[in-house]
Amino acid sequence: MEISSGMVALVFFIIALVFIFKTINVVPQQHALVVERLGKYHATLGPGLNIVVPFIDRIAYKHSLKEIPLDVPPQVCITRDNTQLQVDGILYFQVTDAMRASYGSSNYIQAITQLAQTTLRSVIGKMELDKTFEERDHINTTIVNAIDESAANWGVKVLRYEIKDLTPPAEILHAMQRQITAEREKRALIAASEGRRQEQINIASGEREASIARSEGERQASINRAQGEASAIVALAEASATALRQVGAAIQEPGGQDAVNLRVAEEYVDAFRNLAKTNNSLIVPANMGDMSSVIASALQIVKSQK
Repeated sequence: MEISSGMVALVFFIIALVFIFKTINVVPQQHALVVERLGKYHATLGPGLNIVVPFIDRIAYKHSLKEIPLDVPPQVCITRDNTQLQVDGILYFQVTDAMRASYGSSNYIQAITQLAQTTLRSVIGKMELDKTFEERDHINTTIVNAIDESAANWGVKVLRYEIKDLTPPAEILHAMQRQITAEREKRALIAASEGRRQEQINIASGEREASIARSEGERQASINRAQGEASAIVALAEASATALRQVGAAIQEPGGQDAVNLRVAEEYVDAFRNLAKTNNSLIVPANMGDMSSVIASALQIVKSQK
């Protein structure tokens, strides 16, 4: 009897432990537990210590409320210009309503994946091949908006979608490479021609400026020469006028007339002497012997000039 009582006590102790473990549930942070009571949704347990009724309540679903990356399998899409394009992407989502995530869909992860693939095919089908590489952001935003609207009924929030890779067929890749090479060669030729054009413009502009500078220099030199010659003529004329005024003034002084007579006679004689040295023939005035008459004739000419 003592052994039987000990066994009963042990059984009750084990039952009590099971009851306690079934009653107390500790939920980690960023997790949620869905509790069903007698097969019907009862409550959602948040982080911390929670108490349930053993054998009546049961933990039906467990959900992580963290952001979850979901790798969307690669698929072949047809572009608007009938080109096959293999697209590989990744989707980021988060469970926001544990109850809807439990009962809104039998497998919300598979539903999100399928919806992302169908939406991607629809978006790619509206674009040409070149646009798919240029408008990745537009593709990502369109897919997120389309999936998020449907995923709200599943208690899931789609945060973003990113295209990891866009792979066209090999022949399309080769054609694109040739196109890129041709475009680069075209840009190089255009750049070279623009360089030559700019060089010719610079040379022509330099020659024009140099020609203008030379013409301006020649013009200024001509002006300077003309001004110098004019100044020289004016100075010479002023000197001649000054000399004439001085000579005239000297003649009017006492003895000035005699000095003029003497000067005329000397120049007359010098002229005949020089003429005899430079010429074989000499013309001698008829009244050469009468020097006083010659001088008188010269003086008469001087007086008439006065």
